[in-house]
Amino acid sequence: MKVGFISLGCNKNLVDTEKTIALFQKHNYEIVNNPKQAEMIVVNTCGFIQTAKEEAISTILEMAEYKKQNCKYLIAMGCLVERYKEELQKALPEVDLYIKYSSYDTLWEQIQNLVHVKEVQNEKPFDELIERTITTGKNYAYLKIADGCSNCCTYCAIPKIRGPLKSRSIESIVQEANWLAKEGYQEIIVTAQDTTKYGIDIYGKPMLANLLKELCKIEKIKWIRFLYAYPETITDELIEVIKENPKICSYFDIPIQHIADNVLKRMNRQSNGNSIRNLIKKLRKKLPGVILRTTVMVGFPGETKEDFEELYEFLKEAKFDKLGAFSYSKEEGTAAAFLKEQIHPATKKARYNKIMELQQIISKENLEEKVGKEFQVMVEGITKNKKFYVGRSYMDVPEIDGIIYIENTKELTLGEFVLCKIDRVKSYDLIGKIKK
Repeated sequence: MKVGFISLGCNKNLVDTEKTIALFQKHNYEIVNNPKQAEMIVVNTCGFIQTAKEEAISTILEMAEYKKQNCKYLIAMGCLVERYKEELQKALPEVDLYIKYSSYDTLWEQIQNLVHVKEVQNEKPFDELIERTITTGKNYAYLKIADGCSNCCTYCAIPKIRGPLKSRSIESIVQEANWLAKEGYQEIIVTAQDTTKYGIDIYGKPMLANLLKELCKIEKIKWIRFLYAYPETITDELIEVIKENPKICSYFDIPIQHIADNVLKRMNRQSNGNSIRNLIKKLRKKLPGVILRTTVMVGFPGETKEDFEELYEFLKEAKFDKLGAFSYSKEEGTAAAFLKEQIHPATKKARYNKIMELQQIISKENLEEKVGKEFQVMVEGITKNKKFYVGRSYMDVPEIDGIIYIENTKELTLGEFVLCKIDRVKSYDLIGKIKK
């Protein structure tokens, strides 16, 4: 049977999709990219915020149209299903099977029951599956080190969907990283809902620094980066490990959400404005050239004009290299949904636009500072007109940040690392030449 997959949402969800694809391939199903050819379509959904839920439902309805043609089975899995399985079964009967995140350990048994095939074969628990079908190309892969979250931010539904923090053992993570290295992946992107709290649940203390040191021992891995580092758990030990190990990209993705203490407290965040400011100064002092990315939220219930202005002035001063912003989304089942002083949508949009306009100016200034400097670049592709190779440096997370265009003056191999001197800026990207 031919099976097509659609993965929505975050990179943690993508890893789950890759494991599921590998399960199908193990059982001799053929994977296809064109839904017109698929006899079974699997949609891995996201249910984090309203826009993600709408996208998931729209995608399911779109895929349901193919059941009028070649498709026999439509399956939905993931976070949206975990939150709303009963409601979805009533609203979307076109779906033949809904698989909740909490029942992934019986995922293959559910598939067998759907297609009326019985196989005598015990599968490993889903979170212990190491081998998967990587869908991100040949250069990099995500490495999920934990699932769930125990932070209980008042706006976030993740703990209700994925449960509390559940870390994997260092041994199992290193085993998977070795497998990825053997398969030829040179860049490993460590991910979890909160990477800096990795290990607290099973080791009694944060163990990201220890894990990174073990990953650095894998010879074939050239770059290691980690995402979603919460500010309160970025320790001096972690900073030192990054400073001492050139394999680890000097790149911090720190979702601060806000800077005003009033808002942070209502969000139930564990950091405050002063601790965030001090952390930014410390990182830039101890790690020259460090790239700082953050995410901020505007329009959280009770955010005053003064709170927003404090955030705006802080961002103007901090000059983050990368920044994402989003407006607060009222999610049922979260504590923030019951807070009074909900902000008008027009106010939220105006504040969002103001932040993004500011960051556009800051990003341009930050990129212009890179002109004349040299960077190691991983070559990942070539433009259609063959005039430029396309690559990334330690400053860029794939699919999120910018790229570096390298003038095609000599033949390069995809996956090769070259020294590139930057000579100009183009929007959010850089252009340079191979350093001879």
